Amino acid sequence: MSADVAGDFQTLAVRLRDGTEVTVRAIRAEDADKLQAAIRALSADARYSRFFSAMKELPPHLLHRATNPDGTRELQLVAVIGSEAHETIIAGARYAASATEGDCEFAVAVIDAWQGRGLARLLLEALMREARARGFARMEGYLLATNASMRGLAKRLGFEQVASPEGPTVCLVRRDLDAVA
Repeated sequence: MSADVAGDFQTLAVRLRDGTEVTVRAIRAEDADKLQAAIRALSADARYSRFFSAMKELPPHLLHRATNPDGTRELQLVAVIGSEAHETIIAGARYAASATEGDCEFAVAVIDAWQGRGLARLLLEALMREARARGFARMEGYLLATNASMRGLAKRLGFEQVASPEGPTVCLVRRDLDAVA
């Protein structure tokens, strides 16, 4: 991500429901090893829910793309714990512009040990605000039909389930961003 666009995202220090302090920030190019470690730390089920495949780590070209997003079309946020020198990525969320003008697609992943603490909601809300601020009108996401927790979160955040071109095993959720504050 270019420095000026990454710099637009204000780093957030947040306290989770359980009292844990977490920092949410834009990903940096130097986060490649930390991101790869986070991907490896996901359970097989969590990796499949995020990537729709059994990959165990990101191939080099996807790792580079994830840590160097195009700042005008993409945003990748990470939730980290620990000090700057010893940060650990515990969750990530991103949006990327879709083929349809004004639309973007989101994805979220939270390391298993950190699930159920509000991180996915926190990250998705931040993505929605940033996408709206950067001119996107609508956000959508593809979710496994079996991913009840993410489908429930999407519903609570105002996403509607629409017919998915991927068939019955994948749900497509969509939300207009005009009312996002």
